[in-house]
Amino acid sequence: MHLPTITPVDGDARAAARARLDDMTKPPGSLGRIEDLAVTLAGIAGTCPPPLPDPAVVAVFAGDHGVHAQGVTPWPQEVTAQMVANFAAGGAAVNALARAVGADVRVVDVGVATDVPDLPGVTRRRVVPGTADLAAGPALTRDEVLACVAAGTATADGLVDAGYACLVTGDMGIANTTSAALLVCAFTGADPERATGRGTGIDDATLARKTAVVRAALARHRPDPADPLGVLGAVGGAEHAALAGFVLGWADRRVPVLLDGVNAGAAALAAAALDPAVLGYCVAGHRSAEPGHRLALGHLGLDPLLDLGLRLGEGTGAVLALPLLRAAARALHDVATFGDAGITDAGSAERAPAGGAPA
Repeated sequence: MHLPTITPVDGDARAAARARLDDMTKPPGSLGRIEDLAVTLAGIAGTCPPPLPDPAVVAVFAGDHGVHAQGVTPWPQEVTAQMVANFAAGGAAVNALARAVGADVRVVDVGVATDVPDLPGVTRRRVVPGTADLAAGPALTRDEVLACVAAGTATADGLVDAGYACLVTGDMGIANTTSAALLVCAFTGADPERATGRGTGIDDATLARKTAVVRAALARHRPDPADPLGVLGAVGGAEHAALAGFVLGWADRRVPVLLDGVNAGAAALAAAALDPAVLGYCVAGHRSAEPGHRLALGHLGLDPLLDLGLRLGEGTGAVLALPLLRAAARALHDVATFGDAGITDAGSAERAPAGGAPA
Protein backbone atom coordinates (compact mmCIF):
# COMPACT_ATOMS: atom_id res chain seq x y z
CA MET A 1 0.00 0.00 0.00
CA HIS A 2 0.99 3.64 -0.45
CA LEU A 3 1.17 5.50 2.84
CA PRO A 4 -0.11 9.09 2.63
CA THR A 5 2.45 11.87 2.83
CA ILE A 6 1.23 14.30 5.46
CA THR A 7 1.28 18.02 4.72
CA PRO A 8 2.45 20.01 7.76
CA VAL A 9 -0.21 22.05 9.54
CA ASP A 10 -0.83 25.53 8.16
CA GLY A 11 1.39 28.08 9.91
CA ASP A 12 -0.44 31.07 8.40
CA ALA A 13 -3.78 29.82 9.73
CA ARG A 14 -2.23 29.30 13.17
CA ALA A 15 -0.86 32.86 13.13
CA ALA A 16 -4.24 34.25 12.03
CA ALA A 17 -5.96 32.40 14.87
CA ARG A 18 -3.47 33.71 17.42
CA ALA A 19 -3.90 37.28 16.14
CA ARG A 20 -7.69 37.01 16.29
CA LEU A 21 -7.58 35.59 19.81
CA ASP A 22 -5.39 38.49 20.91
CA ASP A 23 -7.87 40.98 19.40
CA MET A 24 -10.93 39.49 21.08
CA THR A 25 -12.89 41.24 23.85
CA LYS A 26 -10.84 39.69 26.65
CA PRO A 27 -7.33 40.04 28.02
CA PRO A 28 -4.78 38.26 25.80
CA GLY A 29 -4.25 34.65 26.82
CA SER A 30 -7.08 34.71 29.37
CA LEU A 31 -8.76 31.60 27.92
CA GLY A 32 -5.61 29.63 28.64
CA ARG A 33 -5.30 26.30 26.87
CA ILE A 34 -8.59 26.83 25.02
CA GLU A 35 -6.68 29.42 23.00
CA ASP A 36 -3.88 26.96 22.24
CA LEU A 37 -6.47 24.41 21.15
CA ALA A 38 -8.16 26.98 18.89
CA VAL A 39 -4.81 27.69 17.23
CA THR A 40 -4.25 23.96 16.76
CA LEU A 41 -7.65 23.52 15.12
CA ALA A 42 -7.01 26.42 12.74
CA GLY A 43 -3.65 24.95 11.74
CA ILE A 44 -5.22 21.54 11.12
CA ALA A 45 -8.01 22.93 8.95
CA GLY A 46 -5.79 25.48 7.20
CA THR A 47 -8.29 28.26 7.83
CA CYS A 48 -9.33 30.68 10.57
CA PRO A 49 -11.84 30.23 12.02
CA PRO A 50 -11.73 26.44 11.59
CA PRO A 51 -14.86 24.37 10.90
CA LEU A 52 -16.80 23.34 13.97
CA PRO A 53 -15.83 19.76 14.98
CA ASP A 54 -19.31 18.35 14.43
CA PRO A 55 -20.65 15.81 13.86
CA ALA A 56 -18.20 13.63 15.78
CA VAL A 57 -17.74 9.86 15.88
CA VAL A 58 -15.76 7.39 18.00
CA ALA A 59 -14.13 4.66 15.90
CA VAL A 60 -13.51 1.62 18.11
CA PHE A 61 -10.95 -0.72 16.50
CA ALA A 62 -11.21 -4.26 17.83
CA GLY A 63 -8.70 -7.09 17.76
CA ASP A 64 -7.45 -10.05 19.78
CA HIS A 65 -3.92 -10.93 20.88
CA GLY A 66 -2.08 -14.23 20.85
CA VAL A 67 -0.05 -13.13 23.88
CA HIS A 68 -3.22 -13.80 25.88
CA ALA A 69 -1.89 -17.37 26.09
CA GLN A 70 0.89 -16.13 28.41
CA GLY A 71 -1.55 -15.37 31.24
CA VAL A 72 -1.18 -11.58 31.09
CA THR A 73 -4.86 -11.04 31.96
CA PRO A 74 -7.55 -13.07 33.74
CA TRP A 75 -10.21 -12.03 31.21
CA PRO A 76 -11.13 -14.68 28.60
CA GLN A 77 -10.45 -13.79 24.98
CA GLU A 78 -14.13 -14.23 24.07
CA VAL A 79 -14.86 -10.95 25.85
CA THR A 80 -13.56 -8.97 22.85
CA ALA A 81 -16.31 -10.27 20.55
CA GLN A 82 -18.88 -9.97 23.34
CA MET A 83 -17.93 -6.32 23.82
CA VAL A 84 -18.22 -5.69 20.07
CA ALA A 85 -21.83 -6.85 20.35
CA ASN A 86 -22.27 -4.64 23.41
CA PHE A 87 -20.99 -1.60 21.48
CA ALA A 88 -23.41 -2.38 18.66
CA ALA A 89 -26.29 -2.62 21.16
CA GLY A 90 -25.32 0.72 22.73
CA GLY A 91 -24.63 -0.74 26.16
CA ALA A 92 -20.92 -0.03 26.70
CA ALA A 93 -19.41 2.82 28.68
CA VAL A 94 -18.25 4.58 25.51
CA ASN A 95 -21.81 4.49 24.17
CA ALA A 96 -23.11 6.21 27.30
CA LEU A 97 -20.38 8.86 27.33
CA ALA A 98 -20.70 9.43 23.59
CA ARG A 99 -24.43 10.03 24.01
CA ALA A 100 -23.65 12.50 26.79
CA VAL A 101 -21.57 14.65 24.42
CA GLY A 102 -23.53 14.02 21.23
CA ALA A 103 -21.14 11.71 19.37
CA ASP A 104 -21.78 8.53 17.40
CA VAL A 105 -19.97 5.21 17.90
CA ARG A 106 -18.76 2.93 15.12
CA VAL A 107 -16.85 -0.36 15.59
CA VAL A 108 -14.25 -1.77 13.19
CA ASP A 109 -13.33 -5.46 13.42
CA VAL A 110 -9.73 -5.70 12.23
CA GLY A 111 -8.62 -8.76 14.17
CA VAL A 112 -11.24 -10.30 16.48
CA ALA A 113 -10.54 -14.00 17.05
CA THR A 114 -14.17 -15.03 17.52
CA ASP A 115 -16.55 -14.68 14.59
CA VAL A 116 -18.63 -11.50 14.84
CA PRO A 117 -22.07 -11.60 13.19
CA ASP A 118 -23.39 -8.75 11.10
CA LEU A 119 -24.34 -6.03 13.55
CA PRO A 120 -25.47 -2.43 13.12
CA GLY A 121 -22.61 0.02 13.45
CA VAL A 122 -19.94 -2.67 13.02
CA THR A 123 -17.69 -2.64 9.95
CA ARG A 124 -15.81 -5.77 8.93
CA ARG A 125 -12.22 -5.02 7.94
CA ARG A 126 -10.77 -8.17 9.50
CA VAL A 127 -7.18 -8.89 8.51
CA VAL A 128 -6.40 -11.67 11.00
CA PRO A 129 -8.42 -13.76 13.48
CA GLY A 130 -6.29 -12.40 16.30
CA THR A 131 -2.52 -11.95 16.25
CA ALA A 132 0.04 -14.69 16.78
CA ASP A 133 1.65 -15.02 20.22
CA LEU A 134 4.42 -12.42 20.30
CA ALA A 135 6.16 -14.42 23.02
CA ALA A 136 6.84 -17.14 20.45
CA GLY A 137 7.32 -15.13 17.25
CA PRO A 138 6.14 -12.01 15.41
CA ALA A 139 2.56 -10.99 16.17
CA LEU A 140 1.87 -10.02 12.53
CA THR A 141 3.59 -10.42 9.19
CA ARG A 142 4.63 -7.26 7.37
CA ASP A 143 1.84 -7.78 4.83
CA GLU A 144 -0.68 -8.11 7.66
CA VAL A 145 0.60 -4.89 9.23
CA LEU A 146 0.20 -3.07 5.92
CA ALA A 147 -3.32 -4.44 5.53
CA CYS A 148 -4.25 -3.28 9.04
CA VAL A 149 -2.79 0.19 8.40
CA ALA A 150 -4.79 0.32 5.16
CA ALA A 151 -7.94 -0.66 7.08
CA GLY A 152 -7.40 2.28 9.44
CA THR A 153 -6.76 4.73 6.63
CA ALA A 154 -9.84 3.51 4.76
CA THR A 155 -11.91 3.90 7.92
CA ALA A 156 -10.80 7.51 8.33
CA ASP A 157 -11.60 8.24 4.68
CA GLY A 158 -15.01 6.60 4.96
CA LEU A 159 -15.99 8.52 8.07
CA VAL A 160 -14.85 11.87 6.65
CA ASP A 161 -16.69 11.12 3.39
CA ALA A 162 -19.79 10.33 5.47
CA GLY A 163 -19.67 13.89 6.83
CA TYR A 164 -17.95 13.49 10.19
CA ALA A 165 -15.86 16.53 11.09
CA CYS A 166 -14.15 15.13 14.19
CA LEU A 167 -12.86 11.60 14.77
CA VAL A 168 -12.19 10.04 18.17
CA THR A 169 -10.01 6.95 18.61
CA GLY A 170 -11.33 3.91 20.44
CA ASP A 171 -10.01 0.39 20.96
CA MET A 172 -11.08 -3.00 22.28
CA GLY A 173 -8.97 -6.12 22.68
CA ILE A 174 -8.29 -8.37 25.63
CA ALA A 175 -4.50 -8.31 26.34
CA ASN A 176 -3.95 -5.22 24.17
CA THR A 177 -2.19 -3.28 26.92
CA THR A 178 0.62 -5.86 26.80
CA SER A 179 1.23 -5.01 23.15
CA ALA A 180 0.82 -1.31 23.95
CA ALA A 181 3.51 -1.53 26.64
CA LEU A 182 5.84 -3.21 24.15
CA LEU A 183 5.21 -0.52 21.53
CA VAL A 184 5.89 2.21 24.09
CA CYS A 185 9.14 0.53 25.13
CA ALA A 186 10.20 0.04 21.50
CA PHE A 187 9.60 3.64 20.44
CA THR A 188 10.63 5.47 23.64
CA GLY A 189 13.34 3.19 25.03
CA ALA A 190 11.50 2.95 28.36
CA ASP A 191 12.12 0.05 30.73
CA PRO A 192 9.26 -2.50 30.93
CA GLU A 193 8.89 -1.83 34.65
CA ARG A 194 7.93 1.78 33.86
CA ALA A 195 5.77 1.10 30.82
CA THR A 196 3.73 -1.94 31.88
CA GLY A 197 0.50 -1.28 33.75
CA ARG A 198 -2.37 -3.17 35.30
CA GLY A 199 -4.69 -2.86 32.32
CA THR A 200 -8.04 -4.26 33.43
CA GLY A 201 -6.91 -4.21 37.07
CA ILE A 202 -4.69 -7.29 37.37
CA ASP A 203 -3.17 -8.37 40.67
CA ASP A 204 0.52 -8.10 41.60
CA ALA A 205 1.39 -11.63 40.46
CA THR A 206 -0.19 -11.14 37.06
CA LEU A 207 1.49 -7.74 36.69
CA ALA A 208 4.87 -9.34 37.39
CA ARG A 209 4.17 -12.03 34.79
CA LYS A 210 3.00 -9.43 32.26
CA THR A 211 6.12 -7.31 32.81
CA ALA A 212 8.33 -10.37 32.37
CA VAL A 213 6.56 -11.18 29.09
CA VAL A 214 7.20 -7.64 27.88
CA ARG A 215 10.87 -7.81 28.86
CA ALA A 216 11.39 -11.19 27.21
CA ALA A 217 9.63 -10.10 24.01
CA LEU A 218 11.85 -7.02 23.72
CA ALA A 219 14.92 -9.21 24.08
CA ARG A 220 13.59 -11.72 21.57
CA HIS A 221 12.50 -9.30 18.83
CA ARG A 222 14.83 -6.33 19.41
CA PRO A 223 12.35 -4.03 17.63
CA ASP A 224 13.98 -1.18 15.71
CA PRO A 225 12.10 2.15 16.07
CA ALA A 226 13.54 3.23 12.72
CA ASP A 227 11.36 0.50 11.17
CA PRO A 228 7.90 1.27 12.59
CA LEU A 229 6.13 -1.30 10.40
CA GLY A 230 8.57 -3.90 11.68
CA VAL A 231 7.88 -2.87 15.28
CA LEU A 232 4.12 -3.18 14.73
CA GLY A 233 4.65 -6.61 13.19
CA ALA A 234 6.87 -7.91 15.96
CA VAL A 235 4.92 -6.77 19.02
CA GLY A 236 1.82 -4.82 17.97
CA GLY A 237 -1.82 -5.69 17.58
CA ALA A 238 -4.12 -5.50 14.59
CA GLU A 239 -5.95 -2.60 16.25
CA HIS A 240 -2.68 -0.75 16.94
CA ALA A 241 -1.66 -0.94 13.28
CA ALA A 242 -5.17 0.10 12.22
CA LEU A 243 -5.13 3.00 14.65
CA ALA A 244 -1.78 4.13 13.21
CA GLY A 245 -3.40 4.11 9.76
CA PHE A 246 -6.40 5.95 11.18
CA VAL A 247 -4.12 8.70 12.49
CA LEU A 248 -2.39 9.00 9.12
CA GLY A 249 -5.73 9.00 7.33
CA TRP A 250 -7.26 11.80 9.37
CA ALA A 251 -4.15 13.95 9.05
CA ASP A 252 -4.22 13.43 5.29
CA ARG A 253 -7.83 14.74 5.30
CA ARG A 254 -7.01 17.68 7.67
CA VAL A 255 -9.61 16.59 10.22
CA PRO A 256 -9.04 16.85 13.99
CA VAL A 257 -8.90 13.59 15.90
CA LEU A 258 -8.87 13.13 19.64
CA LEU A 259 -6.50 10.42 20.86
CA ASP A 260 -7.69 8.20 23.69
CA GLY A 261 -5.48 6.27 26.08
CA VAL A 262 -2.44 4.01 26.06
CA ASN A 263 -3.41 2.00 22.97
CA ALA A 264 -4.02 5.16 20.96
CA GLY A 265 -0.78 6.62 22.32
CA ALA A 266 1.14 3.51 21.27
CA ALA A 267 -0.39 3.71 17.80
CA ALA A 268 0.42 7.42 17.57
CA LEU A 269 4.07 6.61 18.32
CA ALA A 270 4.07 4.31 15.29
CA ALA A 271 2.28 6.88 13.11
CA ALA A 272 4.72 9.62 14.10
CA ALA A 273 7.64 7.32 13.33
CA LEU A 274 6.16 6.77 9.86
CA ASP A 275 5.61 10.51 9.29
CA PRO A 276 6.56 13.08 11.98
CA ALA A 277 4.27 15.71 10.39
CA VAL A 278 1.31 13.78 11.76
CA LEU A 279 2.00 15.14 15.24
CA GLY A 280 0.64 18.55 14.27
CA TYR A 281 -2.78 16.93 13.84
CA CYS A 282 -2.80 15.02 17.13
CA VAL A 283 -4.85 16.21 20.10
CA ALA A 284 -4.48 14.14 23.26
CA GLY A 285 -7.95 13.90 24.75
CA HIS A 286 -6.84 12.67 28.16
CA ARG A 287 -4.07 11.02 30.15
CA SER A 288 -4.78 7.41 31.04
CA ALA A 289 -3.87 5.94 34.41
CA GLU A 290 -1.76 3.39 32.49
CA PRO A 291 1.91 4.34 33.07
CA GLY A 292 2.86 3.70 29.44
CA HIS A 293 0.49 6.42 28.30
CA ARG A 294 2.35 9.11 30.22
CA LEU A 295 5.58 7.92 28.57
CA ALA A 296 4.01 7.94 25.11
CA LEU A 297 2.58 11.45 25.52
CA GLY A 298 5.90 12.74 26.83
CA HIS A 299 7.76 11.27 23.88
CA LEU A 300 5.23 12.75 21.44
CA GLY A 301 5.24 16.13 23.16
CA LEU A 302 1.46 16.09 23.64
CA ASP A 303 -0.22 17.70 26.66
CA PRO A 304 -3.57 15.98 27.37
CA LEU A 305 -6.73 18.02 27.81
CA LEU A 306 -8.07 15.93 30.71
CA ASP A 307 -6.64 13.79 33.49
CA LEU A 308 -9.48 11.96 35.23
CA GLY A 309 -7.78 8.70 36.17
CA LEU A 310 -9.55 6.70 33.44
CA ARG A 311 -8.05 3.42 32.20
CA LEU A 312 -10.94 1.79 30.36
CA GLY A 313 -10.07 2.47 26.74
CA GLU A 314 -12.92 2.23 24.20
CA GLY A 315 -12.50 5.98 23.53
CA THR A 316 -14.05 6.93 26.87
CA GLY A 317 -11.44 9.47 27.93
CA ALA A 318 -11.03 11.15 24.57
CA VAL A 319 -14.76 11.56 23.92
CA LEU A 320 -15.11 13.46 27.20
CA ALA A 321 -12.72 16.09 25.80
CA LEU A 322 -14.94 16.73 22.77
CA PRO A 323 -16.77 19.71 24.41
CA LEU A 324 -13.39 21.44 24.85
CA LEU A 325 -12.70 21.10 21.12
CA ARG A 326 -16.12 22.55 20.36
CA ALA A 327 -15.56 25.42 22.78
CA ALA A 328 -12.21 26.32 21.20
CA ALA A 329 -13.69 26.42 17.72
CA ARG A 330 -16.70 28.40 18.96
CA ALA A 331 -14.43 30.98 20.55
CA LEU A 332 -12.88 31.77 17.18
CA HIS A 333 -16.28 31.88 15.51
CA ASP A 334 -18.36 33.77 18.07
CA VAL A 335 -16.29 36.03 20.33
CA ALA A 336 -16.26 39.61 19.02
CA THR A 337 -13.08 41.60 18.50
CA PHE A 338 -12.64 44.96 20.22
CA GLY A 339 -13.26 46.68 16.90
CA ASP A 340 -16.43 44.68 16.22
CA ALA A 341 -17.87 45.47 19.64
CA GLY A 342 -16.76 49.11 19.80
CA ILE A 343 -14.92 48.46 23.05
CA THR A 344 -11.68 50.18 23.94
CA ASP A 345 -8.96 47.63 24.56
CA ALA A 346 -6.02 47.92 26.94
CA GLY A 347 -3.60 48.55 24.09
CA SER A 348 -5.50 51.48 22.57
CA ALA A 349 -3.98 54.03 24.93
CA GLU A 350 -0.50 52.82 24.00
CA ARG A 351 -1.37 53.23 20.33
CA ALA A 352 -2.81 56.76 20.74
CA PRO A 353 -0.64 59.75 19.69
CA ALA A 354 1.38 61.40 22.46
CA GLY A 355 -0.08 64.61 23.91
CA GLY A 356 -3.71 63.63 23.57
CA ALA A 357 -6.16 64.65 20.87
CA PRO A 358 -5.36 67.68 18.70
CA ALA A 359 -6.98 71.00 19.65
